Formats: sequence, C-alpha cells, structure tokens
Amino acid sequence: LLHDDTAKLIEHCEKLHGKGGGNIDIIVDNAGFELVVDLCLADYLVASGVAKSVTFQLKAHPTFVSDALEHDLMNTVEYFASLDAEKYPHGRAAGERWLKYLNNQDWICHEDNFWVQPLPMWQMHDDIFDDLNTRCDLAFVKGDANYRRLLGDCEWDYSAASFDDVVGAYFPCAVCALRTLKAEVGCGMEAEKVKRAKELDPKGWMVTGRFGVVHFGKGCGEQ
Repeated sequence: LLHDDTAKLIEHCEKLHGKGGGNIDIIVDNAGFELVVDLCLADYLVASGVAKSVTFQLKAHPTFVSDALEHDLMNTVEYFASLDAEKYPHGRAAGERWLKYLNNQDWICHEDNFWVQPLPMWQMHDDIFDDLNTRCDLAFVKGDANYRRLLGDCEWDYSAASFDDVVGAYFPCAVCALRTLKAEVGCGMEAEKVKRAKELDPKGWMVTGRFGVVHFGKGCGEQ
C-alpha cells in the first residue's frame, strides 16, 4: 500500500457503531469475484453493527461486460443460497443470510446511469449528491475506474495533493476509496513509498495492480 488510511476508517466506523449503525453505500465496480467480496464487506458491516443499512450503488447498463448491475447482484446471492448445504455449508449460509438482508431491506440495491458515465464525480447529478449528502454516513468507492472518476482523470501530484483535499473537499459524504493502481492517475501517496515502488517496478508500478491505496476523506459536509 502506497497510502493507508485504515486507522481513520476504523475511527469513523467506530463512531457509526457507537450511534447504533450508519447508512453505508458501496459504489460497486465489477461483477464476478469482486462483487462477491463486496457482498462479504456488506455482510460484515451489518453483522458488526457498523451499518444499519447498506445501499449498493449499481450500474444501470454494462458499458463494459463486467459492469455490475442489480441482476448480477441478485443472481450471485441466489447462487450462493442454492449451494449444496453439505458440500458448501458456509457458502449456503452466507447466501441465505444475504437474501434475508435483501428481504428485510438491510441491503438495498440502487441502479443509476451516472455510475457508467465518464463524468468526474464532482459533476455528480444533483439527486445523487443530495441523497448521499443527507442520507449516507460513509461511501466505499471500489475499483480503478471509479477512483479515476474521483480524481477527474486529472494529473495530480502523486504525493503533495492529499486525497482529502482533492476528493474530500467536494464529495457529499465521508468516503473511502479502495484501489489497486491500474492507471497513471493518483494522489495522496507517501513520497518514500512512491520512490520505492518506482525502484521495484520502474515501468509498471502505476498500471499493473501490484500497488494500491486505502484513502479516506471526510466529505464536504465536515470540512
């Protein structure tokens, strides 16, 4: 990790847990195994009491074949819930638990065209901005493409420009970006770690996915 805000994220989650759980959103990227990991994250957030509800912000159509839609999430949950309980007891239990979350609206699915558009996230549609600003206590932003949109695909200084200044200053709520580097766009990475990454992989350190970041920003409502 070239930057790790896990301590800040834990502090924020502990505050949400202390008030009985918050409304947490996961801005989803890809279907497949990545979506399964998103479901595991959402499961933990609800089971631990950090979240009283999790909203999955899903894509309304697949610009890329892997883009996750609501039916991808539902198909994944239903697949796990239908597993042979003797062969895959933990997978079956997870699927049944996830179906219960959905039926009880502890988990909510929301699709929108904005999540597959190329606009920078500071051009977020007003209805989405207002919803996140008034309802959401923390948004997890997943994937490299979503991270690039957070930064507007602009050339920021890799170390001098902090994530909280670049993204936290405009994002409508507290935000955590989970990203492996697959494009030559970034900010808020420690200079010494960037230097070491360049030495380890001079040509590919920004694009191979070998390195990553965990970024946390307070959001514009708490500046």
